[in-house]
Amino acid sequence: MFKKLSFFFVRKYRHSTVPQWYVLLMDIGLFVVAFAVMEAFRIESIDSVHVRGMLVKFIISLMLTVIFYFLLGSYKSIIRHAGMTDVYKIFLTATGPLVCWWLFNIVNNQFTPPIVPSAYLLSCRESLMLYAILAVFLTASRLFLQRIYNSYFRRRRPASNVVIYGAGAAGVIAYNALKQERNLEYRIVAFIDDDMSKINQELNGIPVVRARTALNPKFIHHKKVSQLIIAIPSIRVSHKQAITNKALDLGLTIRAVPHASTWLNGTFTVNQMQDIKIEDLLERESIQLDNVNIVREVADKTILVTGAAGSIGSEICRQLMRYKPAKVVMLDQAESPMYDLQFELRNTLADQLDRMEFVIANVKDRPRIEEVFLQYRPQLVYHAAAYKHVPFMEENPYEAVYINVFGTRNLADLSIKYGVQKFVMVSTDKAVNPTNVMGATKRMAEIYIQSRSNDTTHFITTRFGNVLGSNGSVIPLFKKQLAAGGPLTVTHKDIIRYFMTIPEACNLVLEASAMGEGGDIFVFDMGKPVKIYDMARKMIQLSGMQGIEIKEIGLRPGEKLYEELLATKENNIPTYHPKIMRAQVRRYPIEAIDREYDDLWNVLEGMDDMQIVAKMKAIVPEFLSNNSIYCKLDSCHTPCALNE
Repeated sequence: MFKKLSFFFVRKYRHSTVPQWYVLLMDIGLFVVAFAVMEAFRIESIDSVHVRGMLVKFIISLMLTVIFYFLLGSYKSIIRHAGMTDVYKIFLTATGPLVCWWLFNIVNNQFTPPIVPSAYLLSCRESLMLYAILAVFLTASRLFLQRIYNSYFRRRRPASNVVIYGAGAAGVIAYNALKQERNLEYRIVAFIDDDMSKINQELNGIPVVRARTALNPKFIHHKKVSQLIIAIPSIRVSHKQAITNKALDLGLTIRAVPHASTWLNGTFTVNQMQDIKIEDLLERESIQLDNVNIVREVADKTILVTGAAGSIGSEICRQLMRYKPAKVVMLDQAESPMYDLQFELRNTLADQLDRMEFVIANVKDRPRIEEVFLQYRPQLVYHAAAYKHVPFMEENPYEAVYINVFGTRNLADLSIKYGVQKFVMVSTDKAVNPTNVMGATKRMAEIYIQSRSNDTTHFITTRFGNVLGSNGSVIPLFKKQLAAGGPLTVTHKDIIRYFMTIPEACNLVLEASAMGEGGDIFVFDMGKPVKIYDMARKMIQLSGMQGIEIKEIGLRPGEKLYEELLATKENNIPTYHPKIMRAQVRRYPIEAIDREYDDLWNVLEGMDDMQIVAKMKAIVPEFLSNNSIYCKLDSCHTPCALNE
């Protein structure tokens, strides 16, 4: 009968929560057992007086205990998820009746004779023994039932053997979260820590070892480890990257415990662990900015940002708003992205709505742009509007020149006309020894604004490489290809690029604009170049998807294997900021520039791509096309007067 009842109970409640009154009945039963054990320890002889006294003590103790069961709700917890909070409740549940008995004994003993005969009351010693036994029984029952549930009745997938990097507080939190996970079983086989004082010790019965002990093929194979969890939220970027690269080489899945500020309701669960992304492997240590300089430059100023809806432009806008400008005029021709930016900023910066203006306009439309200057009278201009996709611009040189060169000329000329204090242009490493139309147009824009610096308006160029996650960049492309099941496409196995994060790039733009004095080209420290093929391989490893092919499709028109930040005739000198250098570049006479750019405008009106590109090559003689239909122009073009 008992066997059938047990089978029915387990079958019914193995995947659901046991009703609270079942737990309450169990806890009352444990009290009865605890009372019997206490009496068994103290009985010397049994007579009628003792039996009556024992029954009275039992009834009063039971009533007191049940009252505290209800007051503290120790029976309400879900036993399979019981933790330290439940142990604390059990401690209070046992302490409450104990204190009551002690107080009653103290008061009762003040009277002679006592109000209640001592035979009917638990002594201090008896009550301490009873409730110590009860606390042990209640705690042990939770642990026992939790162990039974976890071992036999929990739905699980095959166990995953895990190593946790970090034997500190975050490591313990990660351990507890893994143990509480309902759908997956995790076996923690080791903790790794860099603190030598912890090595060869144990944490929750798990050994703490060195990184070189755990992160080697022999250990991983022997322990069948499949996953590494980094549980050091404040870990240095370089250290995290070294750990991740080592783990990837060992074929491990990698996850990380995020900072406590991101936990939901202050508690951490397995679902909040973050997968390591390729951006983490390319991230660099945070930049220290001289905020005093930026505040001085930006505070209480009216600022125009072109290309405001793009990756760089939108981040510049976000960062500018931190420094309390009088107004930021955000201008872009792309309607939908501008709507998204407007929606975001109006919701996140609702208290600064009067500082924001959103304008739809195209920088090549001079009358419309002049209307914007006339209306808002900007004191600073951050020019991020540009066509930037190399293959597209190789096919559309007319639009590339119109926007990137003459759109910049419109803004520069109007900045001088309306007394803008500083004009900051976002350029690219593709402007250095350009091999494509896009890079050449950016170099021509640099040449133009450099020549325009004067005592009233200072023109500054910031030049850097690729930014992680920007629209149309390689990482979003790889993510789409992974989602589609591959293959990942690279143009060449040896192609390399420089990368930095969007916030980092924009931080440096603001810092460079603050230090610029006019006619400057600032070059950013881009760190080490990255092989795109290696990036693709690591993205496949991080995704956990097996068998994804990396396909080499050949260089696209205008593309080159590597990109420089300085031209061959340029040198750089340091600034006070270690990540910003000032390029020493050739200066061009303003009269020759105006003449050649007017000639280019006349060529542009003919809308003949070959003639347009030929004129570009005359203005920028280092522009040598690569893998393009315009390669044939390189052997016959004649440098213009600008380069004589």
